[in-house]
Amino acid sequence: MTLNLRGQIMDFAAPQIMGIVNVTPDSFFSASRTMDGAEVVARARQLLSEGAAILDIGGCSTRPGSEPVSEDEEWRRLSGALEALRREFPSAVLSVDTFRARIAERSVQDYGVQIINDISGGLADEQMFETVAALTVPYVLTHGCGFTDVTEVPRFLAGQLQTLYRLGVADVLLDPGFGFGKTLEQNYQLMARLADLTRLFPDNPVLVGVSRKSMIHRLLNIQPEEALNGTTVLHTLALQAGAKVLRVHDVRAAAEAVRIWEAVCKGSEQANNQGSNTLS
Repeated sequence: MTLNLRGQIMDFAAPQIMGIVNVTPDSFFSASRTMDGAEVVARARQLLSEGAAILDIGGCSTRPGSEPVSEDEEWRRLSGALEALRREFPSAVLSVDTFRARIAERSVQDYGVQIINDISGGLADEQMFETVAALTVPYVLTHGCGFTDVTEVPRFLAGQLQTLYRLGVADVLLDPGFGFGKTLEQNYQLMARLADLTRLFPDNPVLVGVSRKSMIHRLLNIQPEEALNGTTVLHTLALQAGAKVLRVHDVRAAAEAVRIWEAVCKGSEQANNQGSNTLS
């Protein structure tokens, strides 16, 4: 399972971590906000040093209840951040979190962005799929619309995936869209069935974005700033279910979860090879 990042191959034999960089004043987790080039570079340096394989840059908040900024404002925020990141980290793998095709196009053409992360699943801008196909970059396909039961998530992803394939988009990550158009109970139903989703799409890396989201702090009656422990629990469950990318605010904690999960997998394999299937 690999992605072609404009000639650079990313392998998902081991799970990868996508670190969040928000160039917005209103993202729900304040510690992820960066408002100038120096802050963007400092946050990116921290995330990369802690183990992020991808940096996901967002210039328009998509938290529930937020009002999208104009396309010009989104580009103003993104272009400054992307220029600073490309200057300081020329080989970094950059993803842009946008639902606008023109923003995606300019990000790839002007700054060599390697991944487009669209929380709308192609529904917000009818030009998005054709644009991504022309750019020949990987695309994160997200289930961002509401549903009545969890079976609607794979149906939506499968339908949109076939459209992308017909247009020639070869590399597609799948995001079940935790927190987007779903109730608290539906989010946990979706997590409980995540292994079914990863089995249905064996050729597509599944990306999970639950970091400090309301499905944690609403359940536990805490604030996003207190939700790291709950995030790590969900990350562990997602890894067990076959997730290949964790989109996170806290890279160090996520990297530690991945290392521990990998150690457990290795221990299980060694025990099975030794014929020790049970403890007695």
